[in-house]
Amino acid sequence: MEKLIYTAVSGAELNNTALRVAANNLANVSTVGFKADLEQAQSMMVQGEGFRTRYHAQLTPVTTDLSSGPIMDTGRNLDIALSNGGYLEVMDDNGEPAYTRAGNLVVDADGFVTVNGRRVQGDGGDIQLPEFGDVEIGSNGMINLTPIGGGVIAEDAQIKLASTDANLIKGADGLLRANDLQPLEADETITVRTGALEGSNVNAVAEMIKTMNISRQFEMNVKMMKSADELATSGNKLISGRG
Repeated sequence: MEKLIYTAVSGAELNNTALRVAANNLANVSTVGFKADLEQAQSMMVQGEGFRTRYHAQLTPVTTDLSSGPIMDTGRNLDIALSNGGYLEVMDDNGEPAYTRAGNLVVDADGFVTVNGRRVQGDGGDIQLPEFGDVEIGSNGMINLTPIGGGVIAEDAQIKLASTDANLIKGADGLLRANDLQPLEADETITVRTGALEGSNVNAVAEMIKTMNISRQFEMNVKMMKSADELATSGNKLISGRG
């Protein structure tokens, strides 16, 4: 009966992972540019003698839903929403390129353009702006500055807008990266919409329903473990003649 326990345990492990993924998605339902994670599993036949009736749940790497989220108007000049398939390039903690759909840009105390504390990249690297009175961002990612006190608007830097046909992998820091960890190519067809942000693509209702279903599945696997233990105990009593 121990084989039944192993099958139930593999299912419970999958439920535990799925519940963590769903909980993280729900926690980020209001996070700008967040992409929902998707848990995956496949049934694996247990190798060995006997009939091929034993299958375990085999966990596979978590993937990411890269579909676009809803666009929300904010009216803020430094908020941008990217067209489908576009990404902003930022530098991660190791100084390597990573990508995000979050467009809530901020100019820090040193004049660097950042998003969620990470420096946004332009064609020439970090974007550092001089003091300015006002700022506008064009549909092509060009940053236009008005000097303090007014004057002629000047083009200062252009945000790198990238895209790829390959799958992207999301790291523990929430940033996306190419499979080969190489920088994505700039794409002139990608445009931005100023004064708007892309929201999370998490469907809160669907994730709540998924959470309830996962909880029921986990309870079912726990009951299977208890049943397997009871059957094993009964079998041991029969063998020892104490039944």
